[in-house]
Amino acid sequence: MLNNAYIPYGGYYSSPFCKWMGSLANVNSIELGAATSKRWFDARDVDPTLIDYLYLGVSVGQKSIFYGAPWAAAMMGAPQAPGQNITQACATATTAVFNAALAVSAGNFETTYCLLADRPSNGPHTIWPNPNGPGGEVIAENWNMDNIAADPATGKDMLTTAENVAREHGFTREQADELTLRRYEQYAAALADDRAFQKRYMFPLEVAVSRKETRTIEADEGVTATSAEALARLRTVQPDGIHTFGAQTHPADANAGIIVTTRERAEAMSSDPRMVVQVVAYGHARTKPAHMPMAPAESVKRALNQAGLTLDQIKTVKNHSPFIANDLHLAKALGLDANTFNNYGTSLVYGHPQAPTLARLLIEAIEETALKGGGYALVTGCAAGDSAAALIVKVG
Repeated sequence: MLNNAYIPYGGYYSSPFCKWMGSLANVNSIELGAATSKRWFDARDVDPTLIDYLYLGVSVGQKSIFYGAPWAAAMMGAPQAPGQNITQACATATTAVFNAALAVSAGNFETTYCLLADRPSNGPHTIWPNPNGPGGEVIAENWNMDNIAADPATGKDMLTTAENVAREHGFTREQADELTLRRYEQYAAALADDRAFQKRYMFPLEVAVSRKETRTIEADEGVTATSAEALARLRTVQPDGIHTFGAQTHPADANAGIIVTTRERAEAMSSDPRMVVQVVAYGHARTKPAHMPMAPAESVKRALNQAGLTLDQIKTVKNHSPFIANDLHLAKALGLDANTFNNYGTSLVYGHPQAPTLARLLIEAIEETALKGGGYALVTGCAAGDSAAALIVKVG
């Protein structure tokens, strides 16, 4: 269990998530994340020179990633802060917050900042020289397409891991469609009253259209409306599978920021002096090969054990669901009602920009728990390599 690592209430933001090859397709995600953080610091009256260390979460390489965290810190107004890059695919955000919490708890730093910024759109193509190749042909990799298509440890693509879990646990197409529709209904609740829930944490993006014109993006871009009838009409991607294009996520581009600091400074920086968010515990796991959606349940068990808590003490649960099988399995493995978690939406609906994905889920979990009067919130999600990470925070 962690101690003396806190997130100021309101000490975080998530940008809108923008569809793959959409408005952010040609913007360097590190530059955009730093610029958005700088604007957010100004809006919240946060002094970035208080930041002792930056954890930069990026899973999809961008130009100048070699300089990474120190470069981002300089751009966002914290040139005094060193830092490091953290890369763990979908679990990058929870791991960044965990590392920040460890450092603060140990007394190494007083105030840290986690900047999560990714752009799967126009992902890089890496080539390496290969003088021994036929005709000197290079070794090449498409960061996005090649790695989604196959885990180098198993040779299996990510959708196959979800279908493996669906078959092993007997999940049906009907269950998949029913729960998928429920996730869209939950996301719709976040849009009610002129997006009242999202406006609790979402910070707009400013994207240059030309040298003289900037466009503001205030809401998610690329969410597709659906219905029971529309889902039923879709074919499954794999002939013997349960997942259609409606029952899995889509890539997106976004950024998010989270402050992790001491209790004293968290109280001083909180937007509500009565509220702070304690980082309580972290759990990690790796499941059997090519069964990625099974890993989150085990990571949850480890986090609960670290915290000395039981599941019935958790008020809010958020699960990254690149495939609906992830939610079906988490519910079955932990004895949860699948209809009661992932309120206000999940990555299945609003997209998956890698590093910022679990950051947004964590932020939404904090805000949902605050609306419930406080308590424990649990966020988990799978990651590449049949792994997963879970984080527990206490709100109030």
